[in-house]
Amino acid sequence: MTQPMTFTLIGGPTVAFDYAGLRFLTDPTFDAPGPNGNLVKLEGPAVPSDSIGRVDVVLLSHDEHEDNLDVSGRAMLSGAGLVLTTPEGGKRLDFAQGMARWDSLSVEGADAAVTITAVAARHGTSAVKHLAGQVTGFVLEADGWPTVYVSGDNASVAKARKVSERFPDVAVAVLFAGGAKAASIGDVLLTLDAERSAQVAGLWPSASIVPVHIDDWAHFTEPREAFLENFAHFSDGERLAVLERGVPREVAPQ
Repeated sequence: MTQPMTFTLIGGPTVAFDYAGLRFLTDPTFDAPGPNGNLVKLEGPAVPSDSIGRVDVVLLSHDEHEDNLDVSGRAMLSGAGLVLTTPEGGKRLDFAQGMARWDSLSVEGADAAVTITAVAARHGTSAVKHLAGQVTGFVLEADGWPTVYVSGDNASVAKARKVSERFPDVAVAVLFAGGAKAASIGDVLLTLDAERSAQVAGLWPSASIVPVHIDDWAHFTEPREAFLENFAHFSDGERLAVLERGVPREVAPQ
């Protein structure tokens, strides 16, 4: 019997959750709404950064875009116990450790040791990877806890399939969706849209699916309502665990 998990959506791709006695945070974004670099933020965080409390591990898909790491998010990295990201991001950020694809490390939690593996992800297509930058996803494993996949800003079903081949027992999949696009790159999906999210969900037919990265930014072509409506065309949606901003939700494996 595996433990249920509690997730709290801060906004955008930023989610806090507890796992094996450790507090995890994905892609920290805590700035107020308004222009942010080349992007426009529509709504601020549901929970301010000073209310998050202790953060043991930050899972950062990449550091180059403001909708994944903004000014306030960068400021809190120094106070986190461990910040994991791409190899290139590990060189750019003072408080981060870069992980190559399929590398693993172990972190001791109060309830169990957690194995964290950096997994395949692609921000867009291979044709634009020099513009979109390097990204990573993560898989978490611990005795007595569900295996968790955090996609990061991955737009590739093929990359997710490679993860499923190595980790067929994923029980909770946190998918960065929203169908993000950037004018500077053209009509290229930088994150999953609803159709691709349904395909990735199909790689783990028994997993609970937690969609994030569907709120708060103007460049998401499938924000929350559009994503949920479109997802229903490709899947029955019964496995979706939809988070409301700022409201803790328990997610149990199917």
